[in-house]
Amino acid sequence: MLLSSRRMYSGRVLDLDVDTVRFPDGSVGELEMIRHPGAAAVVPFAGDPRSPDPEVLLIRQFRHATDRYVWEIPAGRLEPGEAPEACARRELEEEAGVTAGALRRLTTIYTTPGFTDEQIHLFLATGLDGGRQRPEADEFLEVHRMPWSRVLELVRRGEVVDGKTLITLMFVECFLR
Repeated sequence: MLLSSRRMYSGRVLDLDVDTVRFPDGSVGELEMIRHPGAAAVVPFAGDPRSPDPEVLLIRQFRHATDRYVWEIPAGRLEPGEAPEACARRELEEEAGVTAGALRRLTTIYTTPGFTDEQIHLFLATGLDGGRQRPEADEFLEVHRMPWSRVLELVRRGEVVDGKTLITLMFVECFLR
């Protein structure tokens, strides 16, 4: 149970609070918590996801935290008051340069519940059509179109290391294909 909270930092992407909490055993302690507005991520299928080897769009994006390019699905932060589906559609066009005829909600995950309240809403997009890619100033990315079999091989070889991307791809493989 939250007893009190002190804002230590407020930034463009996240806020840092120190929360005083009562734990289930009745003891009291302090926890550092990163507050995040949430995000949406979307795996874009260029064909029917249930076909034998459909094509998918993946992003290779430079990530400062890893000091390298990382395979990802299009994703981004929710704007104030923005619905997760609207965010997924916006990020799909901004990062991959396509729009979706249909968007299917898959699930919602907490990224790292030990220290952040960030949730990511995961979607699957089909019926892709041309759009306009508009990466942000700090986004250095390449769009790659590849067959599902290659995507799974990247996962198998440990080349997909982004958590939201791994969860979304495996969710699709386990429950939709």
